[in-house]
Amino acid sequence: MTFLKKVTIKGTGSYMPERVVPNSYFEKIVDTSDEWITTRTGIKERRMIEKGQAMSDLATLASASALQMADISAEELDLIIIGTSTADMLSPSTGCLVQHRLGAKKAVAFDVNAACPAFIYGLAVAQKFMQDGTYQKALVVGGEIVSNRLDFKDRSTCVLFGDGAGAVVLGHGNGLGDGEILSTDIESDGDLWHLIHVPGGGSRLPASHEMINEGLQYVKMQGNEVFKHAIRTMVDSAKKIMSQQGITSDEIDWFIPHQANIRIMDVVAERLGIPSEKVIVTVHKYGNTSAASIPVALDEAVREGKIRKGDLVLANSFGAGLTWGATLFRF
Repeated sequence: MTFLKKVTIKGTGSYMPERVVPNSYFEKIVDTSDEWITTRTGIKERRMIEKGQAMSDLATLASASALQMADISAEELDLIIIGTSTADMLSPSTGCLVQHRLGAKKAVAFDVNAACPAFIYGLAVAQKFMQDGTYQKALVVGGEIVSNRLDFKDRSTCVLFGDGAGAVVLGHGNGLGDGEILSTDIESDGDLWHLIHVPGGGSRLPASHEMINEGLQYVKMQGNEVFKHAIRTMVDSAKKIMSQQGITSDEIDWFIPHQANIRIMDVVAERLGIPSEKVIVTVHKYGNTSAASIPVALDEAVREGKIRKGDLVLANSFGAGLTWGATLFRF
Protein backbone atom coordinates (compact mmCIF):
# COMPACT_ATOMS: atom_id res chain seq x y z
CA MET A 1 0.00 0.00 0.00
CA THR A 2 1.27 3.46 -0.94
CA PHE A 3 0.99 6.02 1.84
CA LEU A 4 0.39 9.54 0.55
CA LYS A 5 2.43 12.30 2.13
CA LYS A 6 0.70 15.30 3.63
CA VAL A 7 1.22 18.52 1.67
CA THR A 8 1.24 21.75 3.68
CA ILE A 9 1.54 25.49 3.08
CA LYS A 10 4.87 26.66 4.49
CA GLY A 11 4.74 30.31 3.45
CA THR A 12 2.67 32.89 1.59
CA GLY A 13 3.59 35.99 -0.38
CA SER A 14 2.08 38.58 -2.68
CA TYR A 15 2.94 41.62 -4.73
CA MET A 16 0.60 44.34 -5.98
CA PRO A 17 1.70 47.06 -8.42
CA GLU A 18 2.19 50.48 -6.90
CA ARG A 19 -0.12 52.30 -9.31
CA VAL A 20 -3.56 52.83 -7.71
CA VAL A 21 -6.46 53.43 -10.10
CA PRO A 22 -9.61 54.72 -8.32
CA ASN A 23 -13.13 54.57 -9.72
CA SER A 24 -12.93 58.30 -10.47
CA TYR A 25 -10.44 57.47 -13.26
CA PHE A 26 -13.19 55.71 -15.23
CA GLU A 27 -15.68 58.55 -14.74
CA LYS A 28 -13.52 60.55 -17.15
CA ILE A 29 -13.37 57.99 -19.95
CA VAL A 30 -16.65 56.03 -19.95
CA ASP A 31 -20.26 56.61 -18.91
CA THR A 32 -20.01 55.44 -15.32
CA SER A 33 -19.63 56.70 -11.76
CA ASP A 34 -17.99 55.71 -8.51
CA GLU A 35 -21.44 54.99 -7.07
CA TRP A 36 -22.43 52.76 -10.02
CA ILE A 37 -19.21 50.72 -9.83
CA THR A 38 -19.26 50.42 -6.04
CA THR A 39 -22.92 49.44 -5.84
CA ARG A 40 -22.69 46.74 -8.50
CA THR A 41 -19.24 45.33 -7.80
CA GLY A 42 -17.95 46.49 -4.41
CA ILE A 43 -14.80 47.82 -6.11
CA LYS A 44 -13.42 51.22 -5.06
CA GLU A 45 -9.96 50.99 -6.62
CA ARG A 46 -7.54 48.54 -8.21
CA ARG A 47 -3.83 48.23 -8.93
CA MET A 48 -2.40 48.34 -12.45
CA ILE A 49 1.12 47.88 -13.76
CA GLU A 50 3.33 50.62 -15.07
CA LYS A 51 4.48 50.41 -18.68
CA GLY A 52 7.17 47.75 -19.07
CA GLN A 53 6.11 45.52 -16.18
CA ALA A 54 5.27 41.89 -16.99
CA MET A 55 3.74 38.91 -15.25
CA SER A 56 7.12 37.43 -14.28
CA ASP A 57 8.04 40.67 -12.49
CA LEU A 58 5.02 40.42 -10.20
CA ALA A 59 5.36 36.65 -9.77
CA THR A 60 9.05 36.84 -8.84
CA LEU A 61 8.44 39.41 -6.09
CA ALA A 62 5.47 37.48 -4.68
CA SER A 63 7.52 34.27 -4.76
CA ALA A 64 10.48 35.83 -2.97
CA SER A 65 8.15 36.96 -0.18
CA ALA A 66 6.65 33.47 0.19
CA LEU A 67 10.09 31.84 0.23
CA GLN A 68 11.21 34.22 2.96
CA MET A 69 8.21 33.38 5.16
CA ALA A 70 8.77 29.66 4.57
CA ASP A 71 12.51 30.03 5.32
CA ILE A 72 13.24 28.03 2.19
CA SER A 73 15.79 29.04 -0.45
CA ALA A 74 14.94 29.07 -4.15
CA GLU A 75 17.69 26.47 -4.68
CA GLU A 76 15.68 23.99 -2.58
CA LEU A 77 12.61 24.16 -4.85
CA ASP A 78 12.04 21.21 -7.17
CA LEU A 79 8.68 22.30 -8.63
CA ILE A 80 7.35 25.68 -9.83
CA ILE A 81 3.80 26.10 -11.14
CA ILE A 82 2.54 29.48 -12.34
CA GLY A 83 -1.22 29.85 -12.68
CA THR A 84 -1.85 32.56 -15.26
CA SER A 85 -3.52 33.33 -18.57
CA THR A 86 -1.38 36.44 -19.14
CA ALA A 87 2.12 35.03 -19.53
CA ASP A 88 5.01 37.32 -20.44
CA MET A 89 5.07 35.82 -23.93
CA LEU A 90 3.58 32.91 -25.85
CA SER A 91 6.77 30.93 -25.29
CA PRO A 92 8.56 30.10 -23.06
CA SER A 93 6.36 29.74 -19.99
CA THR A 94 6.39 32.33 -17.24
CA GLY A 95 7.33 29.44 -14.94
CA CYS A 96 10.68 29.11 -16.66
CA LEU A 97 11.27 32.87 -16.46
CA VAL A 98 10.51 32.89 -12.73
CA GLN A 99 12.74 29.85 -12.22
CA HIS A 100 15.57 31.77 -13.92
CA ARG A 101 15.02 34.95 -11.93
CA LEU A 102 14.81 33.17 -8.59
CA GLY A 103 17.82 30.96 -9.34
CA ALA A 104 15.79 27.81 -8.70
CA LYS A 105 18.13 25.59 -10.72
CA LYS A 106 16.69 22.24 -9.56
CA ALA A 107 13.02 23.03 -10.18
CA VAL A 108 10.90 21.86 -13.06
CA ALA A 109 8.72 24.81 -14.09
CA PHE A 110 5.58 25.29 -16.15
CA ASP A 111 2.36 27.30 -16.42
CA VAL A 112 -1.27 26.35 -15.85
CA ASN A 113 -3.72 28.42 -17.89
CA ALA A 114 -7.11 28.09 -16.18
CA ALA A 115 -8.07 31.77 -15.84
CA CYS A 116 -9.28 32.86 -12.38
CA PRO A 117 -9.14 29.41 -10.68
CA ALA A 118 -5.59 28.83 -12.00
CA PHE A 119 -4.12 29.10 -8.50
CA ILE A 120 -6.43 26.34 -7.24
CA TYR A 121 -5.59 24.28 -10.34
CA GLY A 122 -1.90 24.80 -9.57
CA LEU A 123 -2.40 23.69 -5.97
CA ALA A 124 -4.21 20.56 -7.12
CA VAL A 125 -1.42 19.66 -9.56
CA ALA A 126 1.33 20.33 -7.03
CA GLN A 127 -0.46 18.31 -4.35
CA LYS A 128 -0.67 15.26 -6.63
CA PHE A 129 3.00 15.52 -7.60
CA MET A 130 4.05 15.84 -3.96
CA GLN A 131 1.82 13.23 -2.31
CA ASP A 132 3.90 10.31 -3.60
CA GLY A 133 7.15 12.04 -2.68
CA THR A 134 8.28 12.75 -6.24
CA TYR A 135 8.72 16.41 -5.35
CA GLN A 136 9.60 17.82 -1.94
CA LYS A 137 9.25 21.61 -2.11
CA ALA A 138 7.01 23.47 -4.52
CA LEU A 139 6.18 27.04 -5.40
CA VAL A 140 2.65 27.76 -6.67
CA VAL A 141 1.86 31.24 -7.98
CA GLY A 142 -1.41 32.77 -9.12
CA GLY A 143 -0.92 35.99 -11.02
CA GLU A 144 -2.39 38.09 -13.76
CA ILE A 145 -1.92 41.29 -15.72
CA VAL A 146 -5.36 41.99 -17.14
CA SER A 147 -5.09 45.76 -17.51
CA ASN A 148 -3.45 45.54 -20.94
CA ARG A 149 -6.24 43.23 -22.16
CA LEU A 150 -9.03 45.67 -21.35
CA ASP A 151 -11.01 47.80 -23.77
CA PHE A 152 -11.21 51.10 -21.91
CA LYS A 153 -14.25 52.04 -23.99
CA ASP A 154 -16.23 49.08 -22.62
CA ARG A 155 -17.56 50.05 -19.21
CA SER A 156 -18.88 46.53 -18.57
CA THR A 157 -15.34 45.12 -18.32
CA CYS A 158 -12.77 47.89 -17.93
CA VAL A 159 -13.86 48.82 -14.38
CA LEU A 160 -13.65 45.27 -13.04
CA PHE A 161 -10.06 44.11 -13.26
CA GLY A 162 -6.69 44.76 -11.68
CA ASP A 163 -3.19 43.28 -11.73
CA GLY A 164 -1.27 41.35 -9.09
CA ALA A 165 0.36 38.11 -7.99
CA GLY A 166 0.24 35.83 -4.96
CA ALA A 167 2.29 32.77 -4.07
CA VAL A 168 2.57 29.88 -1.65
CA VAL A 169 5.47 27.57 -0.86
CA LEU A 170 4.48 23.96 -0.24
CA GLY A 171 6.30 21.25 1.67
CA HIS A 172 5.55 18.00 3.45
CA GLY A 173 3.97 17.81 6.90
CA ASN A 174 6.14 16.79 9.83
CA GLY A 175 3.35 15.04 11.73
CA LEU A 176 3.63 17.52 14.59
CA GLY A 177 0.53 19.57 13.99
CA ASP A 178 1.42 21.05 10.62
CA GLY A 179 -1.50 22.13 8.51
CA GLU A 180 -2.50 20.22 5.40
CA ILE A 181 -4.22 20.65 2.05
CA LEU A 182 -7.19 18.44 2.83
CA SER A 183 -8.98 18.46 -0.51
CA THR A 184 -9.06 20.16 -3.91
CA ASP A 185 -11.73 20.11 -6.58
CA ILE A 186 -11.16 21.41 -10.12
CA GLU A 187 -13.78 21.32 -12.86
CA SER A 188 -14.58 22.82 -16.26
CA ASP A 189 -17.30 23.15 -18.89
CA GLY A 190 -15.96 24.02 -22.34
CA ASP A 191 -19.49 24.38 -23.71
CA LEU A 192 -19.50 27.80 -21.99
CA TRP A 193 -16.16 29.04 -23.35
CA HIS A 194 -17.81 31.97 -25.10
CA LEU A 195 -19.03 33.62 -21.87
CA ILE A 196 -15.55 34.96 -21.03
CA HIS A 197 -12.80 34.93 -23.63
CA VAL A 198 -10.06 36.87 -25.40
CA PRO A 199 -10.59 36.00 -29.08
CA GLY A 200 -7.42 37.45 -30.60
CA GLY A 201 -3.72 36.72 -30.22
CA GLY A 202 -3.77 32.92 -30.41
CA SER A 203 -3.40 30.52 -33.33
CA ARG A 204 -6.98 31.02 -34.56
CA LEU A 205 -6.69 34.80 -34.79
CA PRO A 206 -2.97 35.61 -34.66
CA ALA A 207 -1.69 39.14 -34.19
CA SER A 208 -2.46 41.40 -37.15
CA HIS A 209 -3.48 44.98 -37.84
CA GLU A 210 -6.99 43.74 -38.61
CA MET A 211 -7.25 41.88 -35.29
CA ILE A 212 -6.14 44.94 -33.36
CA ASN A 213 -8.40 47.32 -35.28
CA GLU A 214 -11.37 45.11 -34.38
CA GLY A 215 -10.38 45.05 -30.70
CA LEU A 216 -10.13 41.27 -30.59
CA GLN A 217 -7.20 41.39 -28.16
CA TYR A 218 -9.55 42.52 -25.39
CA VAL A 219 -11.58 40.58 -22.82
CA LYS A 220 -15.13 39.82 -23.96
CA MET A 221 -17.65 38.86 -21.27
CA GLN A 222 -21.38 38.20 -20.94
CA GLY A 223 -21.71 39.47 -17.39
CA ASN A 224 -25.23 38.35 -16.51
CA GLU A 225 -24.68 34.78 -17.68
CA VAL A 226 -21.31 34.61 -15.90
CA PHE A 227 -22.95 35.81 -12.68
CA LYS A 228 -25.44 32.93 -12.67
CA HIS A 229 -22.93 30.20 -13.50
CA ALA A 230 -20.39 31.58 -11.01
CA ILE A 231 -22.76 31.26 -8.07
CA ARG A 232 -23.92 27.75 -9.01
CA THR A 233 -20.47 26.32 -9.69
CA MET A 234 -18.77 27.88 -6.68
CA VAL A 235 -21.44 26.66 -4.28
CA ASP A 236 -21.46 23.15 -5.76
CA SER A 237 -17.67 22.83 -5.66
CA ALA A 238 -17.38 24.07 -2.08
CA LYS A 239 -20.14 21.76 -0.88
CA LYS A 240 -18.49 18.84 -2.67
CA ILE A 241 -15.15 19.09 -0.87
CA MET A 242 -16.74 19.83 2.50
CA SER A 243 -18.87 16.73 2.09
CA GLN A 244 -15.84 14.65 1.11
CA GLN A 245 -14.09 15.71 4.32
CA GLY A 246 -17.17 15.43 6.52
CA ILE A 247 -16.91 19.12 7.39
CA THR A 248 -19.79 21.54 7.90
CA SER A 249 -19.77 25.27 7.25
CA ASP A 250 -19.80 25.87 11.02
CA GLU A 251 -16.29 24.42 11.19
CA ILE A 252 -14.86 26.80 8.57
CA ASP A 253 -12.73 29.50 10.19
CA TRP A 254 -12.19 31.56 7.04
CA PHE A 255 -13.71 31.63 3.55
CA ILE A 256 -11.75 33.15 0.64
CA PRO A 257 -14.01 33.43 -2.41
CA HIS A 258 -12.73 34.65 -5.77
CA GLN A 259 -12.67 38.43 -5.48
CA ALA A 260 -14.65 39.18 -8.64
CA ASN A 261 -17.80 40.90 -7.45
CA ILE A 262 -19.04 41.51 -3.91
CA ARG A 263 -22.57 40.45 -4.85
CA ILE A 264 -21.37 37.05 -6.06
CA MET A 265 -19.23 36.66 -2.95
CA ASP A 266 -22.13 37.52 -0.63
CA VAL A 267 -24.57 35.13 -2.31
CA VAL A 268 -22.08 32.24 -2.34
CA ALA A 269 -21.21 32.74 1.34
CA GLU A 270 -24.92 32.92 2.25
CA ARG A 271 -25.76 29.72 0.37
CA LEU A 272 -22.86 27.95 2.05
CA GLY A 273 -24.00 29.16 5.46
CA ILE A 274 -20.81 31.10 6.15
CA PRO A 275 -21.30 34.39 8.04
CA SER A 276 -19.86 37.59 6.59
CA GLU A 277 -17.37 38.01 9.44
CA LYS A 278 -15.60 34.86 8.26
CA VAL A 279 -15.26 36.03 4.64
CA ILE A 280 -11.92 37.52 3.55
CA VAL A 281 -12.59 40.52 1.27
CA THR A 282 -10.07 42.46 -0.84
CA VAL A 283 -12.20 43.22 -3.90
CA HIS A 284 -12.79 46.80 -2.75
CA LYS A 285 -9.11 47.72 -3.07
CA TYR A 286 -7.84 45.38 -5.80
CA GLY A 287 -10.80 44.54 -8.04
CA ASN A 288 -10.80 41.23 -9.88
CA THR A 289 -7.18 40.12 -10.17
CA SER A 290 -8.15 36.78 -11.72
CA ALA A 291 -5.69 34.02 -10.72
CA ALA A 292 -4.04 36.33 -8.15
CA SER A 293 -7.20 36.99 -6.20
CA ILE A 294 -7.15 34.04 -3.78
CA PRO A 295 -3.39 33.85 -3.01
CA VAL A 296 -3.21 37.63 -2.51
CA ALA A 297 -6.17 37.58 -0.11
CA LEU A 298 -4.65 34.58 1.68
CA ASP A 299 -1.27 36.26 2.12
CA GLU A 300 -2.77 39.49 3.42
CA ALA A 301 -4.98 37.64 5.90
CA VAL A 302 -1.98 35.66 7.17
CA ARG A 303 0.22 38.73 7.54
CA GLU A 304 -2.56 40.69 9.27
CA GLY A 305 -2.91 37.88 11.81
CA LYS A 306 -6.44 36.89 10.78
CA ILE A 307 -5.53 33.42 9.56
CA ARG A 308 -3.44 31.57 12.13
CA LYS A 309 -1.93 28.15 12.48
CA GLY A 310 -4.63 25.56 12.86
CA ASP A 311 -7.37 27.56 11.11
CA LEU A 312 -9.55 25.73 8.60
CA VAL A 313 -9.72 27.70 5.34
CA LEU A 314 -12.01 27.23 2.34
CA ALA A 315 -11.12 28.93 -0.96
CA ASN A 316 -13.33 28.96 -4.02
CA SER A 317 -13.10 30.37 -7.57
CA PHE A 318 -14.51 30.39 -11.10
CA GLY A 319 -13.40 31.84 -14.41
CA ALA A 320 -13.08 31.62 -18.18
CA GLY A 321 -13.39 28.19 -19.68
CA LEU A 322 -15.64 27.98 -17.85
CA THR A 323 -13.43 26.69 -15.05
CA TRP A 324 -14.06 26.48 -11.34
CA GLY A 325 -12.74 24.86 -8.23
CA ALA A 326 -12.31 24.85 -4.47
CA THR A 327 -9.67 23.93 -1.95
CA LEU A 328 -9.89 23.17 1.75
CA PHE A 329 -6.82 23.35 3.94
CA ARG A 330 -5.70 23.54 7.53
CA PHE A 331 -3.18 26.36 7.75
